[in-house]
Amino acid sequence: MNWDWNAVTDFMPYFWDGLLVTLQALVLGSLISFALGLVWALLMRAPSRWVRWPVGAVTEFVRNTPLLVQLFFLFYVLPEWGLTFSALMTGVFAIGLHYSTYTMQVYRAGIEAVPVGQWEAATALNLPRRRTWTVVILPQAVRRVVPALGNYVISMLKDTPMLMAITVLEMLGEARLFSQQTFRFTEPITVIGVAFIVISYLASLALRSLERRLVH
Repeated sequence: MNWDWNAVTDFMPYFWDGLLVTLQALVLGSLISFALGLVWALLMRAPSRWVRWPVGAVTEFVRNTPLLVQLFFLFYVLPEWGLTFSALMTGVFAIGLHYSTYTMQVYRAGIEAVPVGQWEAATALNLPRRRTWTVVILPQAVRRVVPALGNYVISMLKDTPMLMAITVLEMLGEARLFSQQTFRFTEPITVIGVAFIVISYLASLALRSLERRLVH
């Protein structure tokens, strides 16, 4: 293998641009997936089946179709209906929507793991339903599911290269662009691989720290 450090140096401006886009997609996509997943989980506990059934159908459809198909639909089909967004925002929303159907199940498990006695105590204290959820149930449920939510953050990071399919130049997209211009593939792809490992490791450390704080 003919390794060229000059190629690495030349690639770094591309790398930093791609890293910024990757982190933007990861952070915003995670926020959307966590928030929307909680909304799905709460709606699935609604008393009316006319709420539960449509939510269940939508989330099952999203979870059982590939993320790449959803990216193409949002980027190429929605503009035909008059809904146009930037490529990055389309990718962020697609990742957030796709993974919200998984975080929904995580929240559901966390809510169901809250002891029945907590619900009974809230009822005995005559707490309003909204206060029961915000003060008693959700804080306990979320504390239990942080490790599982963290796993999906790592999964979202590894799926960001799919955004290249809709013209978003994240890290892998920038590496591909550089390789096409210089015909050097080993250096940029290796740098990107190492970057994914480092970011995943740092994210894991941050999540473990958050988990310890929530537990204690």
